[in-house]
Amino acid sequence: MKRRAGEREKELKKKKLLEELGEGRLPYMTPADADFHQLWKTKYSKLVFRKSDTVPEELHQMVQESFLTLRKHDCFFQDLVRIKGKDFFTPVSRILIGNPGCTYKYLNTRLFTVPWPTEGYEIKYCSPQIHDACKALIKLNDYLHVEAVKALQGQNLLESKETEDTSVIDREQNFATSLREKGSVSQDQSSCCVPEDDFTSLNSRTSYNVTLLNYMDPLQMLYLKQEPYFGMGNMAVSWHHDENLVERSTVAVYSYSCEEAESPALHIWNSRSPGSQAFVLHRGSPVEETYDQKLEGRDPAVWHVGLKVAWDIETPGLAVPLRQGDFYLMLDDLNTTHQHCVLAGFSPRFSSTHRVADCSRGTLEYIFGQCELALQNLQTDSNSRALSLKSLETAVVKQVEEIHNEVEFEWLRQFWFQGKRYLKCTDWWLKPMAKLEEYWRKMETMTSLVLHEVRKKEQTEEQRNETISCFLLVLTERQRLRKEWTARCQSEAAESLPEDQKPECHPFWTNDECNMPLPYDLEEVIAHLQNLVQ
Repeated sequence: MKRRAGEREKELKKKKLLEELGEGRLPYMTPADADFHQLWKTKYSKLVFRKSDTVPEELHQMVQESFLTLRKHDCFFQDLVRIKGKDFFTPVSRILIGNPGCTYKYLNTRLFTVPWPTEGYEIKYCSPQIHDACKALIKLNDYLHVEAVKALQGQNLLESKETEDTSVIDREQNFATSLREKGSVSQDQSSCCVPEDDFTSLNSRTSYNVTLLNYMDPLQMLYLKQEPYFGMGNMAVSWHHDENLVERSTVAVYSYSCEEAESPALHIWNSRSPGSQAFVLHRGSPVEETYDQKLEGRDPAVWHVGLKVAWDIETPGLAVPLRQGDFYLMLDDLNTTHQHCVLAGFSPRFSSTHRVADCSRGTLEYIFGQCELALQNLQTDSNSRALSLKSLETAVVKQVEEIHNEVEFEWLRQFWFQGKRYLKCTDWWLKPMAKLEEYWRKMETMTSLVLHEVRKKEQTEEQRNETISCFLLVLTERQRLRKEWTARCQSEAAESLPEDQKPECHPFWTNDECNMPLPYDLEEVIAHLQNLVQ
């Protein structure tokens, strides 16, 4: 309910903003604009850019080779995400790599990490090359963690200096040169002493546990959405806040554009001329070479990250070019107060987006703990070996059945809806999923036991009605979600996927509906319970 309310609120804000704009466009700036650096300093100061030559060349080589290796092994996938009750393919192809057992959820889709090499974990990769690629990405992850800590320490130092001496006005040069010059935090700032509590906070807000890798070749796309507020041109990723992150954590993004074989034409619009006609562009054509001379605004051949103050029509936007090997950091609360998008260039591009994912409800450790908590209400008779419930208290029944739903819809169905994609890299997730299925089966038994008990009428009428009413709510939600997931599995979009990416009808689901064989008919049970409480 909260998620749907949030989506409605976002749509209303977007509608209001577009209504206020009418046919007009908001202004935005690029490095070619005279006031670009001043705007960055005053409105976007928590965006830190680092030029590619600040990164060790050996690391560049390892990371860029890892991108190409993963693409060669077909490890990037377009996600079939769900927005406002409809399924859409993302224009960008992705793969999540990170700590073993971690997940990352966005647009109602839970991605499961391909685990990078981690001490204490036995991870069998499909090839040595995939192992090396994951190893390179954890090295990049460690490097970006250190750089993010330095940047936050520098930011804190600057803020403390401003507090101590309000006459300090020499920050302009720091920010004006931060886009293309080496580093935005000097060595003496990055090594300054900070209190232990502050260092712990900085460390926790930059300890990246996952990286979401992205790949897109714009010239292979039949259509790219146009940026609606500023007229910035083609978007690879629309305006958004990154989801599912630890509060005030830093996001680090490494960018790599590369050339590949010629691709089909792409329609390009004048980025600052609403209503202008599209150009048809082929990679390497004379049109591509002269195109940017005809337009104002950002260079359409170059990838950019766009930033704007969230739901604001007063502050100009920012379009920052992304050169090969550059990386940028979104510090502190920037991801909350601002929105960002990715503006497509002409060449194929990879990116590695390192995040401190909020794993409070998104790790194997968490969901296994939930399962064990639920099964505490199940007992076995020492003589007959018959199963029974320890308690029929409403709160206990509700907790168990909600965990039951969580296992089924947030984990099992999410995982198998993505087909066999993870087997392209590793079979690591198969054992944990098998264990979750065992837990799920036991919780199905517990649901049957609750049904058996409420039919016995051994509780007082008041207690029985309370238990049934609570139970009914959870079962109704379960039935609704099962129908929704069945429809998604059978949708035209899902059917269009390659065989190894189609939703899996796992052996413990029936083959005809991708639905689970139950010891009871859920619709009949719901109807029966509704009659009992009337």
